[in-house]
Amino acid sequence: MRNMRRILLALAAAFSAGAQLREAVTLHAGFEGGPNASFAIGDPRLYSAESYKVQGEARPGLGSPELTIARGAGKFGDALRFTKKNTRAVFYRAGKNVEFDPRNWSGTVSFWLKLDPDKDLEPGFCDPIQITDDAYNDSAIWVDFTKDDKPRHFRLGVFGDLKAWNPENLPPDKNPNFMNRLVTVRKTPFSAGEWTHVVATWSGLGSGQGSAQLYLNGQSQGEAKGISEPFTWDFARAAIRLGLNYTGLFDELVAFRRPLSGSEVRSLYSGGVPALHK
Repeated sequence: MRNMRRILLALAAAFSAGAQLREAVTLHAGFEGGPNASFAIGDPRLYSAESYKVQGEARPGLGSPELTIARGAGKFGDALRFTKKNTRAVFYRAGKNVEFDPRNWSGTVSFWLKLDPDKDLEPGFCDPIQITDDAYNDSAIWVDFTKDDKPRHFRLGVFGDLKAWNPENLPPDKNPNFMNRLVTVRKTPFSAGEWTHVVATWSGLGSGQGSAQLYLNGQSQGEAKGISEPFTWDFARAAIRLGLNYTGLFDELVAFRRPLSGSEVRSLYSGGVPALHK
């Protein structure tokens, strides 16, 4: 009887935790049968353009034969496949799909990658995701693979208005305000034979006391603290950018309106994503 009670309590706790996760979702793109999000508070369509310089010309859809839906190759079901270095603009519109608050911005983005960074990526930086209206260094959240390290490092960057944190417009590698802000993972789990779960959370951005945290496969890799600059967006251009210079598989993109706890991140890593909207 006691064992049954413990089982029932555990099931109830799991159900409650799942409900809390579902309520926090603002976008979920599992790429099942196509590129559009299966759930979205805002526009569910994936857009593509020749580059972000002509983002205004973007049209719904994959936009290139080099970007495909890989049937059955995903972490769960289908996946998005970048067959070669992606130099195009590929994005979801951020409006409502990212709950942005310039005075106190908090949230989470979760996704899965499958690649060997040192074999699959061509020379140069690679950003699997950027959330911004302009650039990586101006009111942006991103993760990247470095270009020169062997093996490549993986980093989380969170930077507000460029003129506030970098008034002299110094290049990144010569700017301690840039380098000291990064969360850097030097030994990563990425592999062509296994999926890697990536989660970034952020809290209080724009309040003067912001922070951000990076997780890989359910484990915290570090935290950036003391993010004090403001964050400003032009919502006409704000986007969740996918696969900048990326080659490989990408699956199960989920955006949340709040920072997930460590236990919630571990729940997603353990396979909670497909059940978010069942």
